[in-house]
Amino acid sequence: MSPSEHVEPTLSEEDGIHYLHFGTRWVQCAMRPGRPADLVLEYTQQMMAWRLFFEPGEQHRVAMLGLGAGSLLRHTLHHTPASVVTVELDVQVSAACRAWFGLPDTDRSVLVHADAAQWIADSANTGNFDVLQVDLYDANAQGPVYDSLSFYHDCSAVLADTGMMVVNLFGDHPGYTHNLDNISQAFKGRMAILPAAKAGNRIVLAFAPGATKGLSANALMYRAKTLQAETNFPMVRWARAIVRQLDLAAGTRA
Repeated sequence: MSPSEHVEPTLSEEDGIHYLHFGTRWVQCAMRPGRPADLVLEYTQQMMAWRLFFEPGEQHRVAMLGLGAGSLLRHTLHHTPASVVTVELDVQVSAACRAWFGLPDTDRSVLVHADAAQWIADSANTGNFDVLQVDLYDANAQGPVYDSLSFYHDCSAVLADTGMMVVNLFGDHPGYTHNLDNISQAFKGRMAILPAAKAGNRIVLAFAPGATKGLSANALMYRAKTLQAETNFPMVRWARAIVRQLDLAAGTRA
């Protein structure tokens, strides 16, 4: 949520799926109550494309900017052994997530109530994370709350040398190109864009210098096939799009 905007979260339900809103019709996140670790929305599935690049272990750390209904948090904790730090400004959002969406309670999960831009700029977080997921939207869910070059520079700074950032953008938003330009500058062109989701979301992957070092197209495609069988997400389609955009080495890193 925007630092100046505190909107009462609301809940809706359709076809057995619970949806979180921030005072508008725009869906912020969704959950299937019987299977809370599932990712219902297509863009949230795409936010997990970072798994194409390495097998997460207990030593890996994921940072999430924006809690929503906790879908990405639940999925990451359920499907990987990584630890997660989630940054959410609005305590009403986290309260709604606890009440309606079963906010996970585990030692591997830390929730920080803070402004994302201030948290990301804190030198205490420099180089500490393998993955940074950025999903920061206002109540209308149309434009990222933060999109400056300095913000994306700070995002790159929190990543380990082999880390990567995943950002949720809207392709038809006026700020889309502005965001892409700033991400490209901050990450020195090391980025790829996934195919557009049906709702118009465009998920951007941006890489620290060592994130794709030694990774071959064959290794990426092999991992995509394995993960697609596990998750039923169209990982192979995403991997093909990534291969077309990245200059991958001839090595065989898995």
